[in-house]
Amino acid sequence: MLLLLVASTGLRLGELLGLSIQDISDDRTTITVAKQATRGGLTNRLKTHNAYRIVDVHPDVAAELVAFIGDRTSGLVFASSTGKPLSHSNLRNRLLYPILKVVGIDKAASHAFRRFRVTHLRKKRVPEDLIRFWLGHGDKTVTDGYSQLKQDTEYRKAVVQQAGIGFEIPPIVQNVQKSEKEEVTLAA
Repeated sequence: MLLLLVASTGLRLGELLGLSIQDISDDRTTITVAKQATRGGLTNRLKTHNAYRIVDVHPDVAAELVAFIGDRTSGLVFASSTGKPLSHSNLRNRLLYPILKVVGIDKAASHAFRRFRVTHLRKKRVPEDLIRFWLGHGDKTVTDGYSQLKQDTEYRKAVVQQAGIGFEIPPIVQNVQKSEKEEVTLAA
């Protein structure tokens, strides 16, 4: 689920690891980015002023998110067994790198997902100011400041649905406790 969200939303990994259930709308179609995970825990200090934003979630991804969160009402969406944020390096080394090896792709960090998202949205001709808004980047020109697309929730939701996510959603494997962990075969 974590990789699905990072690839389909373009969130920075720290933002995703700091995501609490309360930061996601009840219908799971919007994420409010207001904090991030750091080595010391959580902070509400983001990379830039523009990083504080609302990111729209494709309806198919929202449905997976509903199933993943279940009836939980608080806490981090992705947490360790102690309820703390997951480690960036553990995710990279224990989750991402093994998956990339199985599918035959060179090692890449989580930022590759942001690059994928930007490329996909540009191919679908999503307005640049909307792409920058979803990614937490600033306006490029003075004219971008005049655009009201950020405030038009209905339009944003239509665009995210029309653009799609750029890949088929694989079956989601729920997290399991270490004591219950079994060997998982990755579907390529």
